[in-house]
Amino acid sequence: MTKRLYLACVPLLAVMAGAHAAPIDRQAVVARHNPQLTAIDPMSPLSVGNGRFAFTADVTGLQTLPDHYHTHGTPTETGARWSWHEHANPQGYKLSDVNREYTAWGRTVGYPMNTKIPAGQWLRENPHIHPLPQIGFVMTGAGARTIVPADVTQVDQRLDMWQGRLDSRVQLLGQPVSVSSTVSPGSDTLALRIRSPLLAGKRVAVRIALPYGYRPGAHHNPPLDWSQPDGHVSKVLERSGRTLLVEHTRDTARYAMTVASAAPLTITQPAAHVFEIAPQSGETLELTVSFAKDGTPAAQDVAGVFAASRAHWDRFWRSGAAIDFQGSTDPRAAELERRVVLSQYLTAIQLGDEMPASESGLTTSTWYGKHHTEMVWWHTAHFTLWGRPEFTARTLTWFQRTLPVARAVAAERGLKGARWMKMTGPGGRESPGGNPLIIWNQPHPIHLAELLYRANPTKETLERYRELVFDTADGMASMLNWDDKGQRYVLGPPLWIAQEIYDQATSMNPTYELSYWARGLEIAQQWRERLGMPRDAGWEERRTRLSKLPQKDGKYVAIESNPDTWDNVDSRHDHPSFLMALGQLPGDGVDRKVMRSTLDAVLASWDWQTKIWGWDYPMIAMTAARLDAPDLAVGVLLKSDGPNNGYTKAGHNPNKRLPVYLPGNGSLLAAVALMAGGWDGATRTTPGFPTDGSWVVKAEGFNKLP
Repeated sequence: MTKRLYLACVPLLAVMAGAHAAPIDRQAVVARHNPQLTAIDPMSPLSVGNGRFAFTADVTGLQTLPDHYHTHGTPTETGARWSWHEHANPQGYKLSDVNREYTAWGRTVGYPMNTKIPAGQWLRENPHIHPLPQIGFVMTGAGARTIVPADVTQVDQRLDMWQGRLDSRVQLLGQPVSVSSTVSPGSDTLALRIRSPLLAGKRVAVRIALPYGYRPGAHHNPPLDWSQPDGHVSKVLERSGRTLLVEHTRDTARYAMTVASAAPLTITQPAAHVFEIAPQSGETLELTVSFAKDGTPAAQDVAGVFAASRAHWDRFWRSGAAIDFQGSTDPRAAELERRVVLSQYLTAIQLGDEMPASESGLTTSTWYGKHHTEMVWWHTAHFTLWGRPEFTARTLTWFQRTLPVARAVAAERGLKGARWMKMTGPGGRESPGGNPLIIWNQPHPIHLAELLYRANPTKETLERYRELVFDTADGMASMLNWDDKGQRYVLGPPLWIAQEIYDQATSMNPTYELSYWARGLEIAQQWRERLGMPRDAGWEERRTRLSKLPQKDGKYVAIESNPDTWDNVDSRHDHPSFLMALGQLPGDGVDRKVMRSTLDAVLASWDWQTKIWGWDYPMIAMTAARLDAPDLAVGVLLKSDGPNNGYTKAGHNPNKRLPVYLPGNGSLLAAVALMAGGWDGATRTTPGFPTDGSWVVKAEGFNKLP
């Protein structure tokens, strides 16, 4: 179990329209954006969690209306980042079985690309995230039936983010019900305080149902599978008047659950994988439900969990950075502040674990629960920029653990060092598809390690990540090829750039990736110098003779091998990733005048409808901020005439087919950190916000970007 640590709250930056100001009233900022629901809203279930484990509830405070929420919005589930399942592999499928060969630069290399055959399907779908039990109200006794939305009225649900506590009050079946819930910061425990005359009248109980898994055939938001009761086992290890201990197994997947109460319980088991819990008497039910992958979780005390959560969140909000827009006359300021506060809460309960998060975090399953390493920067960089580097550091432990796998991938492809896998699960095995040719994930571990060093510039930090940085740099350097005709090093082919529309077999020299290669190799060289080592001659040769960023007619294009970005409207959809060379990155090889013309062209003529994701808007805002265009930065950050830039009452950024898309939240926080905290060389405070008086920005605790 990883202990959560927090930095002391020492304001590094405190500005208000350029002047020093009193510290931000952080509790007031958070409190004014605590979500409150007064009706059933399937797009906005609210969650409590600890970054490794989370519980998402409907308006009843439990998961009482799962079908309604799944059908019309966001699933209500219980999830843990450590809970995985893998189907048997009697055929012994391996990645080489699905290779497709690419020939370039005198070499033929196989990449696992074929998903249309059984081996490809199995390797893509396994391992997959495994859901924990569904916990909701159920009718009992005579006349019992399924609870439906019409049974729930007079909704008053409030999430207190300062305490990590969800309070829900409704009329259920015409009777009052109140539920308070929270999650322990130190164990995967849900604590519940429930009160209702329905309990005293034996009309309802709390139903804990253990699913077989997710229904196969859907890699986004799959429903829970209840159709195979004989395919898994829920074994009662202990049952007493106050405790229930259950071990759940499916093939080699396993977890244990402990339900505990200080008061006597009535526990029944109406089906093999279903338990109904009620108080023996009275209208109050206090429970803790704890989970563990290994062993059996200890019974927890309800009051203790609520107290620990309250202390944990108080430390969280008082640590790191904060921002306050109160007093601004721009009508968009309040909405941006709301998104910022909710995104901090959501990323803290969903991301920053030792197992990198999927794009839907712990709310539901997307891409079989696997994580995309190109998203790790958007998921975790903001933690360090907001002065909470321990979250970023935990995620980087996965890269350290799987470094041997990345080395093996590099060796298989004739490369040195480490070649990072794109879509993968806990063990690091790559998933087949177009994924293995994506390359913009490669420099991320170096960049994140550098952010951690800037937050804690010690030899200990250098030693902790030196192997990760150097092996990644070796892999990057060996991915470059010498072009004798042009007397330069080039990147690709084959590769798949961040703007995912170009032919992978012929793609060469994408603008963003070239700049990121230069930046990654330069950071690695600086790490050598900090450690008293000379610069690596091979890295330096490649860095200094790297191809120039491709441009045409005074604007950057996506890729040199197909420079039609501004000639062909079909090349102006998907991510305008070339902007990241000066935005997320500090601009290695960038001409600022050319980049400004490029930004203006994107804002004027890009296809904002076809495939713009939630992280594109903050990404573009970062470029505008670095180009001293704060009006444009704010405008695109809050752009409302395109898809995928809305935020629900719960704070989630839904994207097409994805009710939860956490890269949107993470990128928003990264952009605001840049706009408020600045970057190396920024000439004024809060440089990403307008100076016309419409924005009053009070910021403290931010770390600058390079």
